[in-house]
Amino acid sequence: HVQLVESGGGSVQAGGSVRLACVASGYLVSSGCMGWFRQHPVKGREAVASLDGDLTTRYADSVKGRFTVSKDNAKNTLYLQTGSLKPEDTALHYCAAEYGAHGTWNDPVEYTYWGQGTQVTVS
Repeated sequence: HVQLVESGGGSVQAGGSVRLACVASGYLVSSGCMGWFRQHPVKGREAVASLDGDLTTRYADSVKGRFTVSKDNAKNTLYLQTGSLKPEDTALHYCAAEYGAHGTWNDPVEYTYWGQGTQVTVS
């Protein structure tokens, strides 16, 4: 039974930062592909970043240079360090996971397991 639990969201002023965490159980973050997505109230779901088992990282153009995805295998946790936050970053942020390699990192259908999300609000 795979469970992903996100934390670290909150309300922050523009220009600030938060670090999101996704603790996995029943799944080894060292082994597969994981990603962060977010759900905007109006724009819908957007891929944010991914981290493959070989440590390849990918980012949406909207967050490149501002966000960093990483993991701690010992803690079995995926992180998303955000920075220079903008109001348009306001969204429910989810982590997602898949075993093995994925075809398209930013396609939600490539991921089987999802967390419940953590809200980031930027004002």
